[in-house]
Amino acid sequence: MMSAPPAPQSSTLAAFLAGFVATWTSVFSYVLFGTYLGIGALAHDFGFSVTWALLSTILVWAGPAQVILISTLGAGASLIEVAIAVGLSSVRLLPMVVSLLPMLKRPGTPAWKLLLPAHFTAVSMWVEALRLLPTRPREERIAFCNGLGTGYLITATSATVSGFYLAASLPPLMSAALLFLTPVAFLMSTLRNSRMLVDRLSLGFGLVLGPLFAHWQIGLDLMWSGIAGGTAAYLVHRFREALR
Repeated sequence: MMSAPPAPQSSTLAAFLAGFVATWTSVFSYVLFGTYLGIGALAHDFGFSVTWALLSTILVWAGPAQVILISTLGAGASLIEVAIAVGLSSVRLLPMVVSLLPMLKRPGTPAWKLLLPAHFTAVSMWVEALRLLPTRPREERIAFCNGLGTGYLITATSATVSGFYLAASLPPLMSAALLFLTPVAFLMSTLRNSRMLVDRLSLGFGLVLGPLFAHWQIGLDLMWSGIAGGTAAYLVHRFREALR
């Protein structure tokens, strides 16, 4: 069986530009800008340079992980402690990558073409890619994701620099509020995209269990609330299907 011919260069460029343009009609662009204003201000307050802050945005590309990186390094933690903390924070992105890559791959797709979409996979890009990719031909999806990720990255880097230089005029409470934009936007997007009963149950169980586990001071409360909530939702879904 012969593999599909490569997509024309013009089609690839058009798909990239379509993904790039899609970022500017997405609420996540504004959420990312607000979040990274806070991250730039945080980096300034802990004494890091603007170049360092910019590189951390490009290379880490995960708001919560960057907050951990900046705050732990700024507090004098050892590099191994910082690496473990950032690594544990970023594990949450692995299921997103695993769920997204099958939507991008075609027979014969080289692994190197998936590296950039995998790096770009964060909450913002993942939510929008799952929503928009089914409308795109499979041969255009990698380029479309790269355009989507590039648009978000430009937003985040410009906000990082802006927040760094605005740090002197941003009160600490406002910086903290800006960092809170990403989880709120993710919650709203998840609610909007929940179409099946199992999706709504997972979200509902997680919203109930998360605060309880945090109150009980259970370690890794976010991870355990996700596992417990998702498992409970799956069992309810299976039981409901068995009764039909």
